[in-house]
Amino acid sequence: MGIRDDAVEIRSRGWRTLAALHALIEAELERSLQREHQLSVVEYTVLDALSRQDGWHMRMRQLARAAALSSSATTRLVTRLEDRGLLTRILCDDDRRGIYTELTESGWKLFAAARPTHDRVLEAALADAVEVPELEPLVTALHSEVAQA
Repeated sequence: MGIRDDAVEIRSRGWRTLAALHALIEAELERSLQREHQLSVVEYTVLDALSRQDGWHMRMRQLARAAALSSSATTRLVTRLEDRGLLTRILCDDDRRGIYTELTESGWKLFAAARPTHDRVLEAALADAVEVPELEPLVTALHSEVAQA
């Protein structure tokens, strides 16, 4: 195996490790958020993204990027959350084609209730993952990034 092949294998191994850590964390978050708040991880991600905006709203395209969804999947998700009274759509004043999305009061309350669950489960999942030899270096790197921030 040449140097080039070694680099490809190292990147591939890193990607597999990252995917394994992501899957482990996402499964734990999904179970807890569903059980305690009737929210999926992607629904929580949307509420979280909207909660972080100045002016409290985002264009649908920005929301799709934040949630790592296609435009059509974002539209369906926003419709479901809107039907639940958690967010609302607003037409952009200066661009009639633009649509903003923002949290409703109910959306803010649910997000505030779900955030401690999310944070607790994320912390516990990372604590479990650090005990897995293959995942330990990545978890350690994540913790050092947080310590530097």
